[in-house]
Amino acid sequence: MSDLETRLVDIVRADPGLMHVLRTVRGLGLPDWRLVSGAVYQAVWNHLTGRPAGYGIKDYDLAYFDASDTGWDAEDAVIHRVAATFDEPFRSQVEVRNQARVHLWFKDRFGEDYDPLPHTDAALARFVAPAFAVGVRLEDDETISVVAPFGLQDVFGMVIRPNPHRPLARGWARTTENARGRWPEITVVEP
Repeated sequence: MSDLETRLVDIVRADPGLMHVLRTVRGLGLPDWRLVSGAVYQAVWNHLTGRPAGYGIKDYDLAYFDASDTGWDAEDAVIHRVAATFDEPFRSQVEVRNQARVHLWFKDRFGEDYDPLPHTDAALARFVAPAFAVGVRLEDDETISVVAPFGLQDVFGMVIRPNPHRPLARGWARTTENARGRWPEITVVEP
Protein backbone atom coordinates (compact mmCIF):
# COMPACT_ATOMS: atom_id res chain seq x y z
CA MET A 1 0.00 0.00 0.00
CA SER A 2 1.38 3.42 -0.94
CA ASP A 3 1.83 6.22 1.59
CA LEU A 4 -1.15 8.08 0.11
CA GLU A 5 -3.31 4.95 0.29
CA THR A 6 -2.33 4.54 3.93
CA ARG A 7 -3.23 8.17 4.63
CA LEU A 8 -6.56 7.75 2.82
CA VAL A 9 -7.41 4.65 4.87
CA ASP A 10 -6.55 6.51 8.10
CA ILE A 11 -8.82 9.41 7.08
CA VAL A 12 -11.67 7.07 6.16
CA ARG A 13 -11.34 5.20 9.48
CA ALA A 14 -11.49 8.52 11.37
CA ASP A 15 -14.73 9.58 9.62
CA PRO A 16 -17.73 8.21 11.56
CA GLY A 17 -20.16 8.68 8.65
CA LEU A 18 -17.97 6.85 6.16
CA MET A 19 -17.33 4.00 8.56
CA HIS A 20 -21.04 3.69 9.35
CA VAL A 21 -21.86 3.43 5.65
CA LEU A 22 -19.02 0.98 4.99
CA ARG A 23 -19.95 -1.30 7.88
CA THR A 24 -23.63 -1.26 7.01
CA VAL A 25 -23.11 -1.96 3.33
CA ARG A 26 -20.59 -4.70 4.01
CA GLY A 27 -23.28 -6.49 5.99
CA LEU A 28 -25.60 -6.53 2.97
CA GLY A 29 -23.38 -8.80 0.88
CA LEU A 30 -23.81 -6.83 -2.35
CA PRO A 31 -21.76 -8.15 -5.27
CA ASP A 32 -18.58 -6.27 -6.20
CA TRP A 33 -19.45 -3.13 -4.22
CA ARG A 34 -17.50 0.03 -3.44
CA LEU A 35 -18.16 3.40 -1.91
CA VAL A 36 -16.89 5.78 -4.58
CA SER A 37 -16.19 9.39 -5.42
CA GLY A 38 -17.49 12.35 -3.39
CA ALA A 39 -17.75 11.11 0.16
CA VAL A 40 -14.29 9.55 -0.18
CA TYR A 41 -12.25 12.37 -1.74
CA GLN A 42 -14.22 15.01 0.18
CA ALA A 43 -13.27 13.31 3.46
CA VAL A 44 -9.64 13.88 2.47
CA TRP A 45 -10.32 17.52 1.62
CA ASN A 46 -12.04 18.04 4.96
CA HIS A 47 -9.08 16.50 6.75
CA LEU A 48 -6.56 18.61 4.82
CA THR A 49 -8.45 21.86 5.42
CA GLY A 50 -9.35 21.23 9.06
CA ARG A 51 -13.06 20.99 8.41
CA PRO A 52 -15.17 18.54 10.43
CA ALA A 53 -15.85 15.05 9.14
CA GLY A 54 -18.93 15.06 6.95
CA TYR A 55 -18.67 18.73 5.97
CA GLY A 56 -19.99 19.36 2.45
CA ILE A 57 -20.78 15.71 1.76
CA LYS A 58 -24.10 15.57 -0.07
CA ASP A 59 -24.26 11.84 -0.66
CA TYR A 60 -22.52 8.49 -0.41
CA ASP A 61 -22.21 6.92 -3.86
CA LEU A 62 -22.53 3.17 -3.55
CA ALA A 63 -21.60 1.24 -6.68
CA TYR A 64 -22.11 -2.48 -7.10
CA PHE A 65 -22.02 -4.85 -10.07
CA ASP A 66 -24.68 -7.45 -10.82
CA ALA A 67 -24.90 -8.49 -14.48
CA SER A 68 -27.38 -11.28 -13.68
CA ASP A 69 -30.29 -8.82 -13.97
CA THR A 70 -29.71 -5.40 -15.52
CA GLY A 71 -33.35 -4.37 -15.38
CA TRP A 72 -34.47 -1.30 -13.47
CA ASP A 73 -36.67 -3.38 -11.16
CA ALA A 74 -33.69 -5.39 -9.91
CA GLU A 75 -31.65 -2.25 -9.23
CA ASP A 76 -34.65 -0.60 -7.57
CA ALA A 77 -35.03 -3.59 -5.26
CA VAL A 78 -31.38 -3.17 -4.18
CA ILE A 79 -31.90 0.59 -3.71
CA HIS A 80 -34.85 -0.12 -1.39
CA ARG A 81 -32.98 -2.89 0.43
CA VAL A 82 -30.04 -0.58 1.09
CA ALA A 83 -32.30 2.29 2.18
CA ALA A 84 -34.12 0.03 4.62
CA THR A 85 -30.88 -0.66 6.49
CA PHE A 86 -30.19 3.01 7.24
CA ASP A 87 -31.83 5.62 9.42
CA GLU A 88 -31.87 9.27 8.38
CA PRO A 89 -29.88 11.15 7.29
CA PHE A 90 -28.06 8.22 5.67
CA ARG A 91 -31.21 6.68 4.21
CA SER A 92 -31.62 9.64 1.84
CA GLN A 93 -27.88 10.17 1.30
CA VAL A 94 -26.75 6.71 0.16
CA GLU A 95 -27.19 6.59 -3.62
CA VAL A 96 -27.01 3.13 -5.14
CA ARG A 97 -26.15 2.28 -8.77
CA ASN A 98 -25.62 -1.07 -10.46
CA GLN A 99 -22.58 -0.52 -12.65
CA ALA A 100 -23.67 -3.42 -14.89
CA ARG A 101 -26.52 -1.26 -16.20
CA VAL A 102 -24.98 2.24 -16.46
CA HIS A 103 -24.51 1.83 -20.22
CA LEU A 104 -28.28 1.48 -20.57
CA TRP A 105 -29.07 5.02 -19.40
CA PHE A 106 -25.85 7.06 -19.51
CA LYS A 107 -26.20 8.47 -23.03
CA ASP A 108 -29.76 9.66 -22.43
CA ARG A 109 -28.75 11.38 -19.21
CA PHE A 110 -25.28 12.71 -20.06
CA GLY A 111 -25.21 12.79 -23.86
CA GLU A 112 -22.22 10.55 -24.43
CA ASP A 113 -21.72 6.89 -25.25
CA TYR A 114 -20.82 4.52 -22.44
CA ASP A 115 -19.57 1.02 -23.16
CA PRO A 116 -20.67 -1.75 -20.80
CA LEU A 117 -18.41 -2.29 -17.80
CA PRO A 118 -16.85 -5.63 -16.78
CA HIS A 119 -16.88 -4.82 -13.02
CA THR A 120 -17.33 -1.95 -10.57
CA ASP A 121 -13.71 -0.82 -10.38
CA ALA A 122 -13.61 -0.22 -14.14
CA ALA A 123 -16.16 2.58 -13.71
CA LEU A 124 -13.68 4.73 -11.79
CA ALA A 125 -11.46 5.25 -14.84
CA ARG A 126 -14.45 6.91 -16.55
CA PHE A 127 -15.21 9.45 -13.83
CA VAL A 128 -15.16 13.16 -14.73
CA ALA A 129 -11.88 13.93 -12.95
CA PRO A 130 -8.97 11.89 -11.58
CA ALA A 131 -9.61 13.31 -8.11
CA PHE A 132 -13.13 11.86 -8.21
CA ALA A 133 -11.91 8.42 -9.33
CA VAL A 134 -11.42 6.80 -5.95
CA GLY A 135 -13.27 3.99 -4.25
CA VAL A 136 -13.02 2.11 -0.96
CA ARG A 137 -14.50 -1.06 0.49
CA LEU A 138 -14.43 -2.43 4.03
CA GLU A 139 -13.33 -6.02 3.63
CA ASP A 140 -14.38 -8.94 5.82
CA ASP A 141 -11.01 -8.85 7.62
CA GLU A 142 -11.57 -5.15 8.52
CA THR A 143 -9.00 -3.88 6.03
CA ILE A 144 -10.04 -1.10 3.70
CA SER A 145 -9.19 -1.72 0.07
CA VAL A 146 -8.60 1.28 -2.17
CA VAL A 147 -8.98 1.66 -5.93
CA ALA A 148 -7.71 4.81 -7.62
CA PRO A 149 -6.86 4.28 -11.31
CA PHE A 150 -5.21 7.72 -11.59
CA GLY A 151 -3.51 7.53 -8.22
CA LEU A 152 -4.25 9.77 -5.26
CA GLN A 153 -2.03 12.76 -6.05
CA ASP A 154 -4.93 14.94 -7.22
CA VAL A 155 -7.05 13.96 -4.23
CA PHE A 156 -4.35 14.96 -1.74
CA GLY A 157 -3.24 17.91 -3.89
CA MET A 158 -6.86 19.19 -3.93
CA VAL A 159 -6.71 19.42 -7.72
CA ILE A 160 -9.62 18.89 -10.10
CA ARG A 161 -8.58 18.34 -13.69
CA PRO A 162 -10.51 16.74 -16.53
CA ASN A 163 -10.14 13.01 -17.01
CA PRO A 164 -7.73 12.74 -19.97
CA HIS A 165 -9.38 9.53 -21.19
CA ARG A 166 -12.91 10.83 -21.79
CA PRO A 167 -14.64 13.87 -23.27
CA LEU A 168 -15.12 16.86 -21.01
CA ALA A 169 -18.31 16.36 -19.02
CA ARG A 170 -21.26 18.55 -19.97
CA GLY A 171 -21.59 19.73 -16.39
CA TRP A 172 -17.88 20.48 -15.89
CA ALA A 173 -18.34 24.18 -14.97
CA ARG A 174 -21.20 23.43 -12.57
CA THR A 175 -19.26 20.57 -10.96
CA THR A 176 -16.12 22.63 -10.38
CA GLU A 177 -18.04 25.70 -9.15
CA ASN A 178 -19.94 23.53 -6.71
CA ALA A 179 -16.69 22.08 -5.35
CA ARG A 180 -15.06 25.54 -5.11
CA GLY A 181 -18.08 26.78 -3.18
CA ARG A 182 -17.46 24.20 -0.46
CA TRP A 183 -13.64 23.95 -0.65
CA PRO A 184 -12.25 27.24 -2.02
CA GLU A 185 -8.75 25.85 -1.47
CA ILE A 186 -9.03 23.50 -4.45
CA THR A 187 -7.25 24.16 -7.73
CA VAL A 188 -9.21 23.61 -10.91
CA VAL A 189 -7.19 22.86 -14.03
CA GLU A 190 -9.38 24.05 -16.88
CA PRO A 191 -9.33 22.14 -20.16
